[in-house]
Amino acid sequence: MNSTTRRRVTEDKSWVLTPLLDLPHVHHAAVISGDGFIEGSSPGLKRESAEGVAAMMSALQGAGRAVTAAFSGLPDATLRQTVIESEEGWVFAIPAGENTCLAVFAGPEVNMGVVAHHMQIQVTTLGTKVMNSPARDLGNPA
Repeated sequence: MNSTTRRRVTEDKSWVLTPLLDLPHVHHAAVISGDGFIEGSSPGLKRESAEGVAAMMSALQGAGRAVTAAFSGLPDATLRQTVIESEEGWVFAIPAGENTCLAVFAGPEVNMGVVAHHMQIQVTTLGTKVMNSPARDLGNPA
């Protein structure tokens, strides 16, 4: 396998999505890296769709930061949440640590406040788990 076809290997973070998927009217969720890779997704989301969501969400988050910086005049503006409303439902995305975001797709009748609250809880849980994980053994440095 050459370097252009090699896939990025990351720890599967799908476990953080389970409580979100249990909420009424939530259909899908994903953990997405800032460079557009899927780090975890709901079981019903096809791989091709998950990869598309990851790429588009990465671009959307970057655009959101740029627009916020342009409007505010602050080059280091922080993006807290991105919300998209469509006839099919809602997409919520929030930062989930360094270079990662958590995204949820829910039906139009979802309680937005409940989803946003539970997303924050899961981001905190994800951060705690990652911070408390032992460092990976990279072998002999020699």
